[in-house]
Amino acid sequence: MIEAWLAGLFGLLIGSFLNVCIQRMPQELSVVRPRSFCPGCEKPIAWYDNIPVASYLALGGRCRHCFGRIRWRYPLVEALTGALFFASVQNHGMSLVALKYCVFSALIVGLVFMDLEELILADEFTLGGTLIGLVLSMWVRFEDGPLHMFLPPLNQRWLSLAEATFAAAFTAGSLWLVGALYYRIRKREGLGLGDVKMTAMIAAFLGLQPALLALLVGSVLGAAIGLIYIWITRKDASTYELPFGSFLGVGALAVAWFAQPLLRWLTGFPA
Repeated sequence: MIEAWLAGLFGLLIGSFLNVCIQRMPQELSVVRPRSFCPGCEKPIAWYDNIPVASYLALGGRCRHCFGRIRWRYPLVEALTGALFFASVQNHGMSLVALKYCVFSALIVGLVFMDLEELILADEFTLGGTLIGLVLSMWVRFEDGPLHMFLPPLNQRWLSLAEATFAAAFTAGSLWLVGALYYRIRKREGLGLGDVKMTAMIAAFLGLQPALLALLVGSVLGAAIGLIYIWITRKDASTYELPFGSFLGVGALAVAWFAQPLLRWLTGFPA
């Protein structure tokens, strides 16, 4: 239990860093320098005002200097990341599986809020995350997949990497094809390349079946919530840009934490 609590505290710190990435990466600013500052008055934030979640509560959600409101996103990202890190270690112990879930959760949380606020999915998270997922697949191996049926027995580590690579390429390619067909029919962009890259990252971590399920869940959520939002705000449906990456990320977390264990149990493969 103590390991899970320590992981949760570390997740709070990672969540604080994710907030910096969410704020600065869309503007192509360094996430290292300068140190954290208030977007309103631009005064540097002291260390005691930068403690995850606690400082937000102590300050009443306002800057100490200009009294401007601090976005609710800051404590939410920190708390959510901390909770996911805690759950990863609580469920899988101090293991490479827990590390994989922690990294995946951090990447998804960052992308969800980045797309929600700026409609941008940073390559550092999508392409970099895909590479990390592929590397981790060699140690946290996929025990099933389409290549297991067609390839001769190989070193399991390399076969797992092949499964992750195929899953990333297939899901990303399929989504890109859907976007290309939509553009040809409607003569306007329906999907951004960021969504395609994010799909590849999800597949590299979760595998083919879970990634396709995450894509389905994200699409249904996006369509339903998007239509409701357009109806309430009376926006033009033909020009409204849906933050699809945000819904895709929610779908990926739901599949990773709930549907993927169920799929493994039904197919008889170990979690």
